[in-house]
Amino acid sequence: MGEIEAHESKLYSDFAPLYDKVFAKFFYFRLRRVIESVKIAQGARVLEVGVGTGTSFPAYPRHCEVIGIDLAPDMLARARRKIRENGWRHLKVVEMDALHLDFADDSFDYVMAFHVVTVVPDPIRMIEEAKRVCRPGGRIVIVNHFTSESRLLGFVTEALDPVTRRLGWRTNLRLTPFIQATELSVETVYKLSKVSLYTVLVGANSKDGYRR
Repeated sequence: MGEIEAHESKLYSDFAPLYDKVFAKFFYFRLRRVIESVKIAQGARVLEVGVGTGTSFPAYPRHCEVIGIDLAPDMLARARRKIRENGWRHLKVVEMDALHLDFADDSFDYVMAFHVVTVVPDPIRMIEEAKRVCRPGGRIVIVNHFTSESRLLGFVTEALDPVTRRLGWRTNLRLTPFIQATELSVETVYKLSKVSLYTVLVGANSKDGYRR
């Protein structure tokens, strides 16, 4: 069986209503803290890849413009409904592949990737595209689970990888090799709590000719 793309995942498409009811509230509080922490500037343009049903939407300030992309039509339909029902004029969603973004270079001030790095078939390619469309000095913000550095837990999660891939995500992605492969200029890496399974990674988008 080949790689499972986001729109082919049972968890992220067929179970969209369940995802919204069960997972969205749990994820939202984490995402709100992260979005607030990056202090999105007035008038900034934000791209969120793998936006799903728009779990993060209430956390974005109205003084910025946010475009969310995803490949799962069922998820996007729910996201559009939220936008319409809440009158969010600063938000919109588009069906698009995170590995092949249909945006010009340097189009965004922030690129967000929440719980999506281990879902896409090629996370390195996804970050390359994120860096391309993010302006020099912009921010790339990632929230994701990475394989534990613990020898025992790391072994267990990697052993589970063939199973989880059938559901649409991978469990064998390690943080340090990921940072090295993507050549992200990391500003900070942290967890929201000591017991959190998720890592927050904020990178500055360094490009040729740009110096911080």
